[in-house]
Amino acid sequence: MRLDMNLASQPYEDARDFYVRWGTALALVTLISIGLVAFAVREWVGNRENATKISAVRQNIAKLETERRDNEAILNRAENRSTRDRSQFVNSLIARKSFSWTQVFSDLEKIMPARVHVLSITPELKEDRQIAIKMRVAGDSGVRALELARKLEQSRRFREAQVTGYTSNLQSATGDTVQLEISAVYIPEIRGGQ
Repeated sequence: MRLDMNLASQPYEDARDFYVRWGTALALVTLISIGLVAFAVREWVGNRENATKISAVRQNIAKLETERRDNEAILNRAENRSTRDRSQFVNSLIARKSFSWTQVFSDLEKIMPARVHVLSITPELKEDRQIAIKMRVAGDSGVRALELARKLEQSRRFREAQVTGYTSNLQSATGDTVQLEISAVYIPEIRGGQ
């Protein structure tokens, strides 16, 4: 039986293999750490820039809100009431003028399901100066008529489409068996130069 013993005061060890393995692992961890620190610094700088921009926008909004309140206070004075009423009337006329019957029918034509047709359209100017339309449509299928409401909601020109009334089992000369009342907000196309 043979025993290998090293009785030297400093036994020989193969340190090169140890340093290669652990040095490579340490270098890899160091590179990953440097990358993570660089990413964190970049995100922090980006967040500070965004926070500065948001703060500037909020200050601008507060300033504009103060100006709006001051201007409203001036318009609400008794001596300026007639001017305010006249300007509101003119602004409502301009908003109504932005409603284009041709454009509405063109937009509806693109999304109208087969065998569904419009019976009436009534535009209204809401208090927030959006144009609300109320439509009555008819067709020979309730599914197709309801599909119009879904397509209105997906359209770029109509928002907040809701079915407000539904009548079925109609007997009409045109073969319509269903009538729907739909309300929606119409968003007119903004053209350059207007």
